[in-house]
Amino acid sequence: MANHPIVHVEIPTIVSKDSAEFYAKTFDWKLEHAPEFDYWMFSAEGGPGGGFIAVGGQSDAHINEPVVYIGTDDIDASLAAIEANGGKTVMGKTEIPGTGWFAYFTDPAGNRMALYTAM
Repeated sequence: MANHPIVHVEIPTIVSKDSAEFYAKTFDWKLEHAPEFDYWMFSAEGGPGGGFIAVGGQSDAHINEPVVYIGTDDIDASLAAIEANGGKTVMGKTEIPGTGWFAYFTDPAGNRMALYTAM
């Protein structure tokens, strides 16, 4: 995955199901629900898919702050490159059970972004 594509976009919401249904009806996005995480995901034809993350609770998501996930084969090496180039690690490599791993970082302008690698 040397080209580091955008692989996922997370849209913050108050009620995930309601937001998922809005986007599905408005843009004809296809939906999938992961009940073990109560996480609604979308796929948009021609672009990366994503999900709707509920704000509050254990989430540190904030309304008006979508998060773009960048694919990588090596999260630790990518975090080292981010820090070497002026970014900061916000949350290190964290497992998504049965799916893969992710980490949050900020770029030098302060934008919160994420890395992702599949299992």
